[in-house]
Amino acid sequence: MNLTLVAVVVVALFFDFTNGFHDAANAVATTVSTRALPPRIAVGFAALLNFAGAFISLKVATTVGKGIVDPNVVTLKIVLAGVVGAIGWNLTTWLLGLPTSSSHSLIGGVMGSAIAARGWSVINTHGLYEKVLIPSLASPFLGVLLAGALVVAIMWVFRNRGYGRTTRLFLRLQIVSAGFVALTHGTNDSQKTMGVIALALVAAHPSHAFHVPFWVIVSCAIAIALGTYSGGWRIMRTLGQRITHLEPHQGFAAETSTAILLFTTARYGFPVSTTHTISGSVLGAGAAKRFSAVRWGIAGNILVAWLVTIPAAGLVAALMETITRVKGGEGIVLALAVAMAAAAFGAASGRLRLPRPIRAPSGPVAPPAAS
Repeated sequence: MNLTLVAVVVVALFFDFTNGFHDAANAVATTVSTRALPPRIAVGFAALLNFAGAFISLKVATTVGKGIVDPNVVTLKIVLAGVVGAIGWNLTTWLLGLPTSSSHSLIGGVMGSAIAARGWSVINTHGLYEKVLIPSLASPFLGVLLAGALVVAIMWVFRNRGYGRTTRLFLRLQIVSAGFVALTHGTNDSQKTMGVIALALVAAHPSHAFHVPFWVIVSCAIAIALGTYSGGWRIMRTLGQRITHLEPHQGFAAETSTAILLFTTARYGFPVSTTHTISGSVLGAGAAKRFSAVRWGIAGNILVAWLVTIPAAGLVAALMETITRVKGGEGIVLALAVAMAAAAFGAASGRLRLPRPIRAPSGPVAPPAAS
């Protein structure tokens, strides 16, 4: 048994777990902030659908495993260093409460370690631009437009209906839309780890063709579901409450637009960021009601974090790859991964709290006016 391969699989599954709690907010933040579901029920619901979504498609896994770096020159050390680099950046942004992209962390990590080991020629630039960068840049802007259009359409269709009845309707509909987001999140994000593990299997057995075994699918589905159930309250507060205050019809619009975009991109094998997409949709849903309702300063901080994710994760991964070259380097990198995880969870221990529920306003509430 190749112990390095075992280590890569374990570390990759741990990354999938961190992806789950890092991105738990993507599916349930708007549902929790509008009080459509209690937090613990919401994350349990999302975890179950994350698990189910992992079995829908393998096109994103193929893109991550074959379309970004040349699998014929990738070694187990490169994959190990790449995943540890992704974990380091993921945990850092989780502690800071920034909803950055786990997808871009993983892609940047694998790219960084591969470039450090083999040079820039190992990168499939066509696949990187066509299947990663362009769709990932487009998805948040499409989320803004689609969610904004849905909010305007909802306000027009329900303009003569009582505000209380409309709110109760969309509280129920949000459960459906949040479930769709969780399902498509599982389809999109769990596949990225599947692709990395399949890439490691090819590196360990170069004569084997790229293939995602069933045990890899099941393992990744379980890991992301457990991570989702563990929470992600810091980022949930940023998405659900700090960017803008969402009412139920806005939450429904944000979730529906996100789910449509994720389902479409997964069908074509584009590993877009679910975090980017839901953040753009939340911005669009908030701005459609009133442009000033969005805290654009916080949105700007998120944008900066997006821009630096791939290079930052790549630099950490390049450092990890350099360490693997020394004697016992794989063990040192694994020890660093454990230390990073322990430090992050230790720093968060005792300070994580469930988001405070938003209290219903007292007295009559006027329906939102279209801007």
